[in-house]
Formats: sequence, C-alpha cells, structure tokens
Amino acid sequence: MEITAYLKTSCGWSNGVRAILAKYDLPYVEKDILKNPEFRAEMEQRSGQKLSPCIVVGGHMLPDISGEELENWLVANDLVRRSEAPVEVPINSSCQNKKQHVA
Repeated sequence: MEITAYLKTSCGWSNGVRAILAKYDLPYVEKDILKNPEFRAEMEQRSGQKLSPCIVVGGHMLPDISGEELENWLVANDLVRRSEAPVEVPINSSCQNKKQHVA
C-alpha cells in the first residue's frame, strides 16, 4: 500500500497523522508543504482544496484529515486492525502557531 502524506513541518494535525502512521508501522512518503511550495501546489491540485494534512492511500485522497480520522478510515477499509497501543501526541489537535494555519 503506497502512502503519501502532505504535512506541515510542525502542526498538531500533521503530528497526529505521523503518530497514526507510526502506530501501525505504515511506511509513507512525507511531503512537507511548508518547506517546499511545489508540494503544496501538488497537494492542492490533487485534493482540490487548500487545507492540510492530506493523505493519499493507495491512490485514494483523504483531504484535510486528522490522525483520528485517518485511523478510523484505515480500520473501516480493513487496511489495519485497530490497535489500542498508545501514541505520544494528540491525534486530533490543531496547530499551535496560527501563522502556520493555511486556509
């Protein structure tokens, strides 16, 4: 299963997505939309919107998704079996630095 994650360098929602991908030991390609404007443009073109994080799982775009929503989607689509293993960060938390929020 190929996973591409369009994330911000440091943001609650992006960190939540990273935590879920790590929790289930899912390999992924991270594209930091703050460090590379080309990745942001690619995300916007692929998702049809400007909000992040956006995750592509096996060709399926999940736009503007939290770690919690990603986990629920993975479980609902039988891609992982729900784990109660703890994660080190909140999986549904906003960016603390409002300047990084991209609307």
